[in-house]
Amino acid sequence: MDLFKKILSNRGPLGQYQEVGHGYFFFPKLEGEIKSRMMYRGKEVLTWSLNNYLGLANYPEVRKADAEAAAQYGLGYPMGARMMSGQTAKHEELEQKLANFVGKKSGYLLNYGYQGMVSIIDALLDRKDVVVYDSDSHACILDGLRMHMGKRFVYPHNNIENLAKQLERATKIIKQTGGGILVITEGVFGMVGDLGNLAGIVKLKEKFDFRLLVDDAHGFGTMGKTGAGTGEHYGVQDQVDIYFATFAKSMASIGAFVASDKEVIDYLTYTMRSQIFAKSLPMPLVIGALKRLELLQTMPELREKLWTIVNALQSGLKARGFNLGRTESPVTPVILAGGIEEATQLIVDLRENYRLFCSMVIYPVVPKDVILVRIIPTAVHSLEDVEYTIKAFSEVKEKLDKKLYPKEMAKW
Repeated sequence: MDLFKKILSNRGPLGQYQEVGHGYFFFPKLEGEIKSRMMYRGKEVLTWSLNNYLGLANYPEVRKADAEAAAQYGLGYPMGARMMSGQTAKHEELEQKLANFVGKKSGYLLNYGYQGMVSIIDALLDRKDVVVYDSDSHACILDGLRMHMGKRFVYPHNNIENLAKQLERATKIIKQTGGGILVITEGVFGMVGDLGNLAGIVKLKEKFDFRLLVDDAHGFGTMGKTGAGTGEHYGVQDQVDIYFATFAKSMASIGAFVASDKEVIDYLTYTMRSQIFAKSLPMPLVIGALKRLELLQTMPELREKLWTIVNALQSGLKARGFNLGRTESPVTPVILAGGIEEATQLIVDLRENYRLFCSMVIYPVVPKDVILVRIIPTAVHSLEDVEYTIKAFSEVKEKLDKKLYPKEMAKW
């Protein structure tokens, strides 16, 4: 069969809805300044769909630092990959400050989070090694694992007892191959907001010999006493062997970093193909990240405001009988019963009649007959925003329960 005919005959679980959903349910356009209210299809909406946790995307000092760096350096400098011609003192400064903040000896900047995680896994493992990972791991982890030529075992989400069984299997294999064991989990699981059981995982180090890689994209800046992440929250950051986070959430930018012992970072620096063969992170993004990190560390009130909004929203929704699953983080999943037809009608109602913009998650990301509306609180939301949102959700849930939404997919 012709390759193009093959792919066009099966567009995938999301692509099959392209004709009815593109531009509305998928790839919508939010316009204007990044804040709690933005423009959508010519109308202002209260937006709960941006990972701008600390409100730094539009913070005046951040905007000033970004603009001045862009004016001074442009987007071209440094030119080339870091190994060849793209190294600067500012890149090194940011790496060390990030490493110090998360309690590690050394750090390494990455151009993108998704690409970075794939490349970290590829660089760390060979066919002799065994990797054990949480079943709810992010797509970037799963794509990295596809490159692994050795054994890989999955354990049910946060099931420490089963993880121990997988580690027993892995231990038997590496005794034959001479390889090592890597355990991978997330700090905060970004879809439903619960935490990886880092305390339970590191406890297993007393019995098994393995290294732990934590993807803390949603935990960096939001979790822990200082915002240093989920490891800090649990008090086990020193037992996290490789710490990874992105700038796309609390830092409201582009890029990522990995932190560990100096020898490990030195190894990754010389083996991560996605960085060796990629242009260096542009200087405005580096200087902008330095400013964001400074504010993250020196303005705890931003994180405190975030958690004020999170607690008000989550406690208010729970008081109205909403199921928020297992969330222990700012990620707020509102779990409702219904299929894709009801889901699209509900989202249209929220956007058009209540002027609320939230993201819809449907099968196959969640089980069939489940609607997950994902709310992301930020430090720029207000308690008035929270009160209005709880009222709106109560009204649309009543309509859903009474089966008032048409049993057909909304089309746009």
